[in-house]
Amino acid sequence: MSKPTVIIADDHPLLLKGLKDFLTENEIDVVATAQDGKEALNKITEFRPQLAILDLEMPYLTGLEIASECKNQKIQTKIILLTLHKELYLYHQAKELNLSGYILKEFALGELSSAIETVLKGENFFSEKIFENKESNNLNSDQTQLTPSEKKILRLIAEGLSTKKIAEKLFIAERTVDKHRSNMISKLKLEKKHNSLLLWAQKNREIIN
Repeated sequence: MSKPTVIIADDHPLLLKGLKDFLTENEIDVVATAQDGKEALNKITEFRPQLAILDLEMPYLTGLEIASECKNQKIQTKIILLTLHKELYLYHQAKELNLSGYILKEFALGELSSAIETVLKGENFFSEKIFENKESNNLNSDQTQLTPSEKKILRLIAEGLSTKKIAEKLFIAERTVDKHRSNMISKLKLEKKHNSLLLWAQKNREIIN
């Protein structure tokens, strides 16, 4: 069985070496490394690896800019961002660009193996640490009365699946999924924003699992 292929990029040489050593020890084939965003994009374009693990902040191009360019070029490489930033607006940008993962550097070694395994299965991995110390969602009686169907859909939302994918997986119409989404937003008293259910689902996995 061939090893998963990955390109890694970080402008700090010691972090880059540590990441490469960690991946090699875990049977991941590091096909190339880069120390700036432009070099990273060139390597991704050349090698088309299964996965790219990129620092968010690098010279020339950021990890988000690389993801945007890969999306424009329809490059299928899955991207995991490593960052020091917990700001939710960066997380939202990552989601909009269809990034597969977003991990905080301080917890990277503890989460990276799970993230890689999850992403290579075609699912998304976003560090739960992003949501810590944010405004808490205190559960009231309405929130604990989610139906089994709603919980099932929330679990799929937490995995990053789109309405279309959820409908296909559950053999129901897309409009049925949308109706459930609307009902859950009302029941959970969430803001009517694009990612409000995703954020809630990832923050409250213990309730929906």
